[in-house]
Amino acid sequence: MNILIADDSSAMRKLISTVLEMNGHSVKSVENGLEALPHKDWAEFVITDINMPIMTGFELTKALRDAGFNKPILCLTTESDRSKKDLGKEVGANGWIVKPFTPDSLMATVNACLLRFNAPANRS
Repeated sequence: MNILIADDSSAMRKLISTVLEMNGHSVKSVENGLEALPHKDWAEFVITDINMPIMTGFELTKALRDAGFNKPILCLTTESDRSKKDLGKEVGANGWIVKPFTPDSLMATVNACLLRFNAPANRS
């Protein structure tokens, strides 16, 4: 699966990329939401940090949904506040994972997000 990562932390991009690639995925990573937009046609799944400069993860998620991107989007953040999760859902996010996380919990969350997204009730 082609997974696009948007995160302003180079260490976090490297960690996520390594975990995903070890699990058989192809990965592209960028520093912010604005850099992610040109890769929307390549991506089959997006993992985005929320707090990034230039374009936040919320703004990226909304822009992708407005552009017709109908694939899973997972928000990755240090924010655990319920109102932030609700805002993520409102703009079109399909999942949420709070930093720090383990490689196993990242993959479990990615897989759960894929299962929820691909459930018959969610198909367009």
